[in-house]
Amino acid sequence: MYVAATATVAAEVLSQWGVCRELPLAAAPRAKTTSFHRRNFLLGPVSRFSIKPSFSCFCALAGDDVFSVTSPTQSNVDYLGQSTKGDLNVKVDQLDSLVLGGRSAFEGPIEEVARAEAGEAEDLLRQLNIPGPFSSRHSPRGIFCSRTLNLRSISAIGYDMDYTLMHYNVMAWEGRAYDYCMDNLRNMGYPVDGLAFDPDLVIRGLVIDKEKGNLVKADRFGYIKRAMHGTTMLTTRAVSEMYGRELVDLRNENRWIFLNTLFSVSEAVAFMQNYTMKNSRFYDIMVDRFDEGAIPAEIAPLDYKGLYKAVGKALFRAHVEGQLKNEIMSKPELFVEPDPELPLALLDQKEAGKKLLLITNSDYHYTDKMMQHSFNKFLPNDMGWRDLFDMVIVSARKPEFFQMSHPLYEVVTDEGLMRPCFKARTGGLYSGGSAQMVENSLNIHGDEILYVGDHIYTDVSQSKVHQRWRTALIVRELEEEYNALIHSGSHRATLIELINQKEIVGDLFNQLRLALQRRTEGHPAQTLAATNMDDLELTESMQKLLIVMQRLDEKIAPMLEIDGEHFNKRMEIVHGKSYNEKKLIFVEAPYISIDVSKWGFLSRAGLWDKSHLMRQIEKYADIYTSRVSNFLHYTPFTYFHSQEQTLAHDSHSWCQQINGSVVKDKS
Repeated sequence: MYVAATATVAAEVLSQWGVCRELPLAAAPRAKTTSFHRRNFLLGPVSRFSIKPSFSCFCALAGDDVFSVTSPTQSNVDYLGQSTKGDLNVKVDQLDSLVLGGRSAFEGPIEEVARAEAGEAEDLLRQLNIPGPFSSRHSPRGIFCSRTLNLRSISAIGYDMDYTLMHYNVMAWEGRAYDYCMDNLRNMGYPVDGLAFDPDLVIRGLVIDKEKGNLVKADRFGYIKRAMHGTTMLTTRAVSEMYGRELVDLRNENRWIFLNTLFSVSEAVAFMQNYTMKNSRFYDIMVDRFDEGAIPAEIAPLDYKGLYKAVGKALFRAHVEGQLKNEIMSKPELFVEPDPELPLALLDQKEAGKKLLLITNSDYHYTDKMMQHSFNKFLPNDMGWRDLFDMVIVSARKPEFFQMSHPLYEVVTDEGLMRPCFKARTGGLYSGGSAQMVENSLNIHGDEILYVGDHIYTDVSQSKVHQRWRTALIVRELEEEYNALIHSGSHRATLIELINQKEIVGDLFNQLRLALQRRTEGHPAQTLAATNMDDLELTESMQKLLIVMQRLDEKIAPMLEIDGEHFNKRMEIVHGKSYNEKKLIFVEAPYISIDVSKWGFLSRAGLWDKSHLMRQIEKYADIYTSRVSNFLHYTPFTYFHSQEQTLAHDSHSWCQQINGSVVKDKS
């Protein structure tokens, strides 16, 4: 209460002095959220699946004499620069026969017609129990748009498989990958006995610093905001001392490793994660073991890069030798989380005339086994997963698939026997090849293809940079982050209010400081009122304001530290290791209980800024969402609009008091 009162008084004093400043924006009220409901179709699921789909465009099934579809040769671009290919048109010769009030669309000013139609559309959506576009957007399972995308103009949709069409149980899949990795490290001579997989230690979007053995989180510009050495979270001062002049540069792969996907979890945990000591009560870490010299010199080069290389080699062997995938194929139900809505979402797209492609780095046997498990039991009648896709490419070798050409082989038997092939055809099953080959085979190019994947580099970045395909990123953690942001609403609102109050108090303090400086130098103050303040009043006001700001700092700092705890927080008793900020080294400390892995929100770096991951998403992903089945809650004809991007110099609505009356500035 005292701080708020001081901020109010400070604002009044500034107003009396005639010192103009824009009032800080109050904490904006959170948008009313609407819980997401599964779309209710006019035909229920049983009826929908009672007939084997013909997979032809809707317009070929009904309405041929009323509607026409804009062909590629007739298409243009609309006022947002999107292709009109695939748009539905009313045939000119049918305009005179419009019924059901259809001719009213031509009568009166379009503003009034649109307002009336929009109101009726909202009513009808409610009657049909179908969520409107805005309720879908404000949902943890919404599809979010970075760059405007017209799905009607998309001719083909390609899908990655792992963590895209099927979502693995991270604890199960990555846990087993981690176990195999540890076995390989043990065989190489590393002291890894007692290590336990802990997926909560890391989140997607972090960066491994191979030079210093740290895990860091950077903002959109590359400045490092948080860092962890082993399980020791570094203080803000330590981070500044260590990285103050450095930026994360992902092009420097010799130093920085970006955790692009959930597949990165086991690798990062193996590098940074806890080492369980013999008494099973306290923890150490591989990096700490290296710091202590517990890893023999003859095993690997004596630096963090050597340790990372060894972990990467051990994990690579776990994947290549096949034991991990054989175990998963033998019991897929233990590793894959089923999604019954997914096949229906793809059926909608196929029936709308989209060509569906599966492009995966996994081999044929693994792909077939996992797709059978994930799809066939949810498909109608005698359909199999292959019936959904116009082309399947396994062992694609992404990202090289998008960058260059590799030999193409056709898989001709269920056992995986292959033969060389020089041209792909619709309905085929292939190994290798290239994105250019796909375009040539389907006679569609560039922005007519949407590719959906979970890896921001292998799937999204390279398909856009080299082929100019449209892109969609799958980020499963979005659902958890969305809900965490809602739960953190009151905390963040209080935090913003305190920061705004400090800004007002600080502004007055700075004005008084300048007035004192000018008085000391024999110059008049900024205003007559400031000039007339006596010395005692001036110094006492500054003392009071300084104390208030210091108290605000003490309140704000820990609140900023725990921002995002609903998304990522983990308590552990660890073998304490503190960072000596003067010597820039880590020193032993007693066993302590601390919060570790407090990385905050996935998409944010601090209260105000975006994370480095979010910047990559905005740059390369046209749309992003938590799972492929979210397309079910939209239509294959959706026009996704990117939202307004605010800039620092944008004008905002604020209240200004003039002559005792409040005026709303709508500029």
